[in-house]
This record gives sequence, structure tokens and C-alpha cells, in this order.
Amino acid sequence: MSKPAAPRRVGETEAAAYATAIRTSPRKLNLVAQIIRGKSAQSALAELTFSPRRIARDVKKVLQSAIANAENNHQLDVDRLYVKEATVGRALVMKRFHARGRGRSAGIQKAFSNLTVIVRERDEEQA
Repeated sequence: MSKPAAPRRVGETEAAAYATAIRTSPRKLNLVAQIIRGKSAQSALAELTFSPRRIARDVKKVLQSAIANAENNHQLDVDRLYVKEATVGRALVMKRFHARGRGRSAGIQKAFSNLTVIVRERDEEQA
């Protein structure tokens, strides 16, 4: 009397990892996500390791999680993985204020982002 299993959201040769509420704006996070799109998993990890941006550490953790999911949950070959998608979405925005002179105030918006990384196994003819 239980519900049937939900269908997989990604293909049979794919694995995904998600990060929600990352404390950076989607615009800044997308700059780092652009770096790894379409690259092999190993070169993407190397690129993120030496990236000067602060948020690259969080993106690297999500990519490592996607690689681990591919290896352990879906029995995919780690050496043939590449980053199929790295999508960035908007999460919540915290609104704060900054006291200014003459009794005025200025608004501050602290944006959060969501990140989805999907890795896929390359076909033999593509490799």
C-alpha cells in the first residue's frame, strides 16, 4: 500500500547533485558554473581548485558529490564523466537595511542561489 517509486529525473547514464541556498548571487555563481560546463569531470575539478573566486569551493563540493553519486549509486565509469549541465537558479533574498545620515535608510538585498550539476558518461564514439 505504498506509493510507486518516482521515475528518475535524469537519464540512465547521468547523475546529479544539488545545492540549495548558497550565499551568493546567481549572477556571480553563474560565472563559475560557466567555467565547468561541457568539460570532463577531472579538468572541471582542476579548474575549480585553482579558481580565485570564493564560491568555487562550494561548486567544487557539488561537483564532487555528483561524481560520487555517479560512481556509487549508478555504477558509472568515473574516467568517462563530463559535466552535462551546471544550472543556477535564484533562491530567497534576505532584505536588510543600512542606516544612513539624516534619519534615512538604504536597502540591502542579500541574495541566495541554487545550483544543479548533472554529470554524464561519455559514449565510446565521443571519447
